[in-house]
Amino acid sequence: MSSLSVSDFAKLQTVKYSNLGGLAILVFDYFITFSEEVEWTWFKPWDITRVIFIISRYLPFVGVGMTAYDALRSSNQCASTVEGNVIHIIGIVAAEALLAIRTWAFWQKSKRLLIGLLAYAVLAIIAAIVVDLSPKMLIPGEEPPPGTCYFESTRNAAVVYMFLAVFESVILILTVYKRVHDYQDFRSGIVVTLYHDGMVYMSCILTITITNVIIGVALPSAYSNMFDTLQLVIHSVLASRLLFRLRHSNQCVQRCPLVRHR
Repeated sequence: MSSLSVSDFAKLQTVKYSNLGGLAILVFDYFITFSEEVEWTWFKPWDITRVIFIISRYLPFVGVGMTAYDALRSSNQCASTVEGNVIHIIGIVAAEALLAIRTWAFWQKSKRLLIGLLAYAVLAIIAAIVVDLSPKMLIPGEEPPPGTCYFESTRNAAVVYMFLAVFESVILILTVYKRVHDYQDFRSGIVVTLYHDGMVYMSCILTITITNVIIGVALPSAYSNMFDTLQLVIHSVLASRLLFRLRHSNQCVQRCPLVRHR
């Protein structure tokens, strides 16, 4: 097994602390938003949105916990990352599904939009799995030493994040287009929530995804998993908060109809 240089050891320590920080954010946000979860989801009818919410809200605790364990284990204790990767993928897909549902609602539940988003999502997931499992390196550069168990990923992870960044960019663009094209003069609470909160949250999510792409492409492989946990945490936290905001705004939809400013 290859030994680590002092520089590589310092890089891996930074990555480990970064992932533990992601775990702390997830736990902290859960406790400060727990009352909102109770109010806006616990006593609501079960539907596809609530099922997806439960997955995106609670599965990350398992995925982040497994990642934190992998980050803290010693380099000579190899652990399978397949289960952790699967949980990460499911958690992120669930959070993206909540964002897609928001976009679909903003587009007045357009069937064509829903079909398009679902088609791209399925193709992107399949492509991401193929790339992640591929032994061929699609991006040239330094790779983790073969036969070692260090907390590192190959540069193919950057390609996976690229698929995700494209999907998030599409959702962001669709939101901006609909706001400018159809809702420019509306000032209702539900429209403001769908647009303003959606833009802020989607921009944050897209930022962390693009950051992971840059890390995977440009930085040494020792940094490859630096925001692995944070990627999942940001998706879970912001998608949940957006759902809470939407449920809150929906409560006054009947009392506060759409108002158009002329």
